[in-house]
Amino acid sequence: MGITHRPDLQFPLFGLFLIIYLISVVGNLGMIILTKVDSRLQTPMYFFLKHLAFTDLGYSTAVGPKMLVNFVVNQNTISYCFCAVQLAFFLVFIISELFILSAMSYDRYVAICNPLLYPVIMSQRVCYMLVAVPYLYSTFVSLLVTIKIFSSFFCGYNVISHFYCDSLPLLSLLCSNTQEIELIILILAGFNLIFSLLIVLVSYLLILVAIIRM
Repeated sequence: MGITHRPDLQFPLFGLFLIIYLISVVGNLGMIILTKVDSRLQTPMYFFLKHLAFTDLGYSTAVGPKMLVNFVVNQNTISYCFCAVQLAFFLVFIISELFILSAMSYDRYVAICNPLLYPVIMSQRVCYMLVAVPYLYSTFVSLLVTIKIFSSFFCGYNVISHFYCDSLPLLSLLCSNTQEIELIILILAGFNLIFSLLIVLVSYLLILVAIIRM
């Protein structure tokens, strides 16, 4: 597992990805702290931005530190258990981000198209529900995919052609039939992408229509 086996590229890549990861951590933590301490930012829009920053920080942390350690020790290996944990957390945060983005687009639709009813529609209870559902759903999907993969039999060949433990590269290492797992991943990935994108497109289309009518 890793990006490159060339020793001369290890240090430059380590420096590059360390800078990227630190920018991500500082930016996302800054957003989370700022929206927490500033009373002027206690609005639904910044509530969703806070959770968007949290998910972004989550999946970058699921991958980044281990990748940086591999550059330092020049040993692109990962344990079986840590690989499962990395996959599970990465899926939780990346899927959650998709649907939190959808919730943000709905929030903007309500704010622009129904400004008078905005405080009523986007109540605190609704906001909490719009982030709780993605977290619960993504946890279910993550556990389903991770358990399905890691309860299967792996062959002796255990080299992943990727820089982190992702579901599709792991499937190539399985000795057992992978058709069921591949079908589950395909259906879930299709649903996640289409449904979240549809919410975003419909929300912004309705916003555009409302702006044109003004």
